[in-house]
Amino acid sequence: MDGMGIIIVLGIVVIVLLWLFLYFIPLGLWFSAVFARVYVPIGQLIGMRIRKVPPGIIINALISATKAGLQLNRDDLEAHYLAGGNVRSVVNALISADKANITLDFKAATAIDLAGRDVLEAVQMSVNPKVINTPPVTAVAKDGIQLVAKARVTVRANIRQLVGGAGEETVLARVGEGIVSSIGSAESHKSVLENPDFISRVVLEKGLDAGTAFEILSIDIADIDIGKNIGAVLQMDQANADKNIAQAKAEERRAMAVALEQEMKAKAQEARAKVIEAEVQIPLAMAEAFKAGNLGIMDYYRMKNIEADTKMRDSIQATDSKGKKK
Repeated sequence: MDGMGIIIVLGIVVIVLLWLFLYFIPLGLWFSAVFARVYVPIGQLIGMRIRKVPPGIIINALISATKAGLQLNRDDLEAHYLAGGNVRSVVNALISADKANITLDFKAATAIDLAGRDVLEAVQMSVNPKVINTPPVTAVAKDGIQLVAKARVTVRANIRQLVGGAGEETVLARVGEGIVSSIGSAESHKSVLENPDFISRVVLEKGLDAGTAFEILSIDIADIDIGKNIGAVLQMDQANADKNIAQAKAEERRAMAVALEQEMKAKAQEARAKVIEAEVQIPLAMAEAFKAGNLGIMDYYRMKNIEADTKMRDSIQATDSKGKKK
């Protein structure tokens, strides 16, 4: 290898060594900390690299906290980073809380951050309350008129309840339940339309923010629309049901009447058959009576006269009955 090749190799080695030196010993970051009056030994910076903790995140967080008048421990910041926390968000939240005179210590802030909540947003919401719009809530007053209400809920973050407290979904569900309850207790939908603030007062008195990560400041009814006449719909459904039941019972009675009529017709036919059979036996009986001498010719004529007289009387009676009907 000639002299030029050796020089190139040595240059590459020097560059690599210089990069490794600056990587493990970030002199620029160390100077920034020194001038910001944040003392961090160079050995600690090297230890951060070995522990796979970005020194820039920790040092910049310490510088920001020191300039804001807060005293934070470097080991606590490293521990929070290694636990999967957002160091920048925690430090910014502590600075914001301090400037807004909100009590928030480092332990509480890290707990909120590790719980999955945005601690900086929570502090900002404590200073600047948030407005949550509820979805349309449908309820029915006692007079059967359906109302559809929309509300705006103004909430402020409750720092003490952020860990373990319920979220926005619970607040919205409770507010919706309160709106349904208050409208349902109203005697008339007109009273609700005339005094929508009645709903707000009733809902606020229920203490719906208990156990949540928020404090409800106000509940304002933004809009109320009239929906269906549920009472009339229920009455119509009941009337239709009663009509169907009556029709079913009438059909049942008609079927029973038809069956009874068929049964009576069958019995009448059976009776006529028996009469015809009996009438067939009469000539045979008379013939036997003539042969035996039990019936004479005069008896026969007398019987015929009686039969003719009976038919005439029946005919006269039928004629009189028709005349009376007319």
